[in-house]
Order: sequence, then C-alpha cells, then structure tokens
Amino acid sequence: MINIQLLREDLELFKKRLGVRCKAELLEKILLVDGQRREILKEVEGLRAKQKKVTSPDEGRQVKAARKEQEDVLKKLDAEFQALIDTVPNLPDEDVPGGYAENNRVTKNIGEPAKKDGPPHWEIVKLLDIVDFETASEITASFWPLLKGDGVRLEMALINFFLDENDKAGFTPVMVPALVSARSAYGTGQLPKFEDDLYKVAEDNLYLIPTGEVPAGNLFRNKIMDSAKLPLKIQIPSACFRREAGSWGKLGKGLIRNHQFNKVEIFEFVKPETSEKTLDEMVERVSSLLRKLGLVHRIVLLAAGDMGFSAAKTYDIEVWMKGMGDWLEVSSCSNCRDFQSRRTGTRFKNDSGKTEFVHTLNGSALAVGRIFAAVCENFWDGQAVILPDCLKQYIGKNSIG
Repeated sequence: MINIQLLREDLELFKKRLGVRCKAELLEKILLVDGQRREILKEVEGLRAKQKKVTSPDEGRQVKAARKEQEDVLKKLDAEFQALIDTVPNLPDEDVPGGYAENNRVTKNIGEPAKKDGPPHWEIVKLLDIVDFETASEITASFWPLLKGDGVRLEMALINFFLDENDKAGFTPVMVPALVSARSAYGTGQLPKFEDDLYKVAEDNLYLIPTGEVPAGNLFRNKIMDSAKLPLKIQIPSACFRREAGSWGKLGKGLIRNHQFNKVEIFEFVKPETSEKTLDEMVERVSSLLRKLGLVHRIVLLAAGDMGFSAAKTYDIEVWMKGMGDWLEVSSCSNCRDFQSRRTGTRFKNDSGKTEFVHTLNGSALAVGRIFAAVCENFWDGQAVILPDCLKQYIGKNSIG
C-alpha cells in the first residue's frame, strides 16, 4: 500500500514516478475522497464530544442521530477510499526507467551466448522420455507438467542444489502451506487486482499460492519484529500455481509457462536503510547459482510499466536458451520497500525506539522448470544432456540419456 501521507504532500511526485502504472485521475480521485472522509471524521469526532456534554434528553437524541448519520457516511467513504487505494501499485524508485518493456535496460552480461543450435528442450525431453506433456493433458489439461524417471531426478537435484547453496548464504528454509487466505493474498499485493490469475477454492475462500512470496510475506503479519534479528533471510521451496498460461508462442511451449511449477523463493525482511544494498546482494545470489550451473545469463533492470504491482525496483535475470535461440527470464528480484509491510502491518522498532514498517524483498532462486529447460538445451550433445558438475552429486550420474 502506498504512503497516503506522502501522496497528500506531493501528488506530482506520484504522477511522475508512477507514470504508465497508474492513471493520474485515480490519484486525484483518491485525494478527493480522502479529503471528504477527513472532513466527515472531524464532524463525527465533534459530535461525539458534544454528545458527552449535552444536558437535555432531547438534545442528546438529536446529537446521537446526527452522529449516527455522519458515521454511516464515513463508513461508506472509508470503503470507497480503501477500494481506490488498493488498486494503486508501488511507487517506482527514481532510477527505474519509465514506460514499458521496450525501455528495459540490460545492466550486465555474464558469458557470451552461443549461436542458436540444437533442438528446443520440449523436443529433447520427449526424446529422452523424461517429460510427458500428452499424458499430463489427458490427466488434467494443457500446460500441466508430468515428469518421470530422470526428469524427476533432475527436478529434485535442482531444488536441492538451490536449497544447499542458499543455505550457505544464510537463507533458512521454510515449508509453507500451498493455500493462503484472501487476507494473505491481499498482504503481498495479489488481491484484489489480480484475482483472475489465481486458482481459488471457493468453498473455503482460499487461494493456491502463485509464489512462495505470498506466505513468506505474511509470516509476521500485524507483528513487531525484533530489530536485532534483521535482516531475516528465508527461502521457500514450493509448488506454484498460476492461471496465466496460454498463447505465448515459443515462450508458451514445453516447461516455460505452466499452470503448476516448482520454485525456490528467497525472501528478506530488512531495515529501510539497507534495502537497496540487499537488492543488489539478492541479484548476485541468483547470478552465483547460474554461474555454478555454467549458464550464460544477463541482468535486466525493468521499466516501471513492466514491474510487478508491489515492486519499487525489479531486476530480471535471463538465461540464454541455445535451442530456442532466445533469452528466458528465470528470476525476478524485487525491492518492495514498505509497500507490502503496510498491507500486512509488519513493523520493527528502530534504534530510537520508534516503530517503522520493515522493507521486504523477494526473488526466485530459482524457477526450477525453466532451469531444467535451460540445462537440457545448453548441455545437449546430440545424444544426452551432460550434467553440470554441481548437479552430478545429486543425481549420481554424469549425464541423462
């Protein structure tokens, strides 16, 4: 949630920085309704004070009726205000490019991409009989994965490799529920704006998690964290569920964009003054995993219109897919600053004893299915997938095929 006090003080800052992320008319409407509710609140408080001082029963009944009428107005204005402000995305950092994806900026290249060569991963996995898309479609529907044999072993090897490496960097593993409440999905910014992208269990009003970020961000909801324990670094291995799969050309084939996929998410609760540095460290954490896997990759600073709803600044990390001849995003690392913590009520006491909202950051370390696909394409020798050295100990063999 944006800082309403900051919006009151500097509307033009929000118009400029939000840009294509939010219409100026919405911001102006929020301030209009905010002004109305604050005026009504003054009237209600005045009537409450007056009610305590009245001496005659008739005057008391009149003041009580007037207070009740204004309280009803205030309740409606509060609801309207909340509904409006809940649709406003986070304010981008000053150094975030404006516009949409065409303004994304590559900030670093790690390795040189090879020329397009060899088959794409969906042909490789079919040849090796380690992923069965056809049977998965019969069991469920299109865009649901079914792994078998060495496909399962490679998937688990990647998960365990990510967990072990992140653990060395101080990220404590946390296993989370696969379902969350509407309140939790609201806390990290998925609701109310993106409900159509979520799978919902209507009978229980619960949602399948689209990312481990959702339960992670709610671990300390309405709590004051111990400042001595900040930064708090956790990692969440989980299945993720999204309804967004569809017609994406080659980016919709194979393991690239499925309704269900595994991911190891890293998440940090930090003090405000350290969140910018933490974002850089998080990007380096992801890059170090990719370097150990031997995958050529690049780091991309996203433009404001291409960022997620809760993010103030985001870097995408993309790997080169030799078979597809294209770059593929395998991680997004975002600094959400205090946007999520305002929605969840997650705070800490600073050195002067004042209560502040913590800053939250999240990133994929890594998206397992996409790395599975990258390993297959980039290490295919025509007969087998030659495994990176860092994975051999987890699978117990040098190659698949």
